[in-house]
Amino acid sequence: MAHLRPEEVSLALKQEIERYRSQVQLDSIGRVIQVGDGIARLYGLDDAMAGELLEFPGQTMGMVFNLEEHHVGAVILGSDRHIKDGDIVKRTNRITSVPVGPALLGRVVDALGRPIDDKGPIVTDKTRPIESRAPNVVQRQPVKEPVQTGIKAIDAMIPIGRGQRELILTCSLKILARSRTRNNPSHTLISYSFAEKSQFFYCPYIR
Repeated sequence: MAHLRPEEVSLALKQEIERYRSQVQLDSIGRVIQVGDGIARLYGLDDAMAGELLEFPGQTMGMVFNLEEHHVGAVILGSDRHIKDGDIVKRTNRITSVPVGPALLGRVVDALGRPIDDKGPIVTDKTRPIESRAPNVVQRQPVKEPVQTGIKAIDAMIPIGRGQRELILTCSLKILARSRTRNNPSHTLISYSFAEKSQFFYCPYIR
């Protein structure tokens, strides 16, 4: 029978200690105490931040929007049908933000900026918090440039400016112009007006 020497035991214990890596991970979690109409009241997230991104069951995300003394209010960014009282909610330690930049042009995204058009991921390193202070009136660029739709009746009766607060209107007119062009190929002026680079403008559509 072989006898172990003390130095061999000490060496083996030292090597095991050096190879040991702690696998303990601490998560700040809470529980759902009420849910309905896309709103959830949570208990236990005393250290949550306003606007923080939360993870609900089923990989559904939410955002903290109301911090009260005994509970936290959150808006659910998705379906809440599978979320019920007592479910666990995890913090992500990240403020809710969405990707921004030219990479989003022509893409269809959800409330978190994730693509839902099956065109692959959105490649951009720029993000912007969802809840952020809007520029004041002095900082905004004035609406000083007209938009020509190519439809003479609209251009003559309705002044359309290129700028803030009119994107939905101009986008609707653009769709109308394209529809009329498809229905009547003789309306070449309409298609040319929007294709001309000097008159090109961006029309994000939000629904």
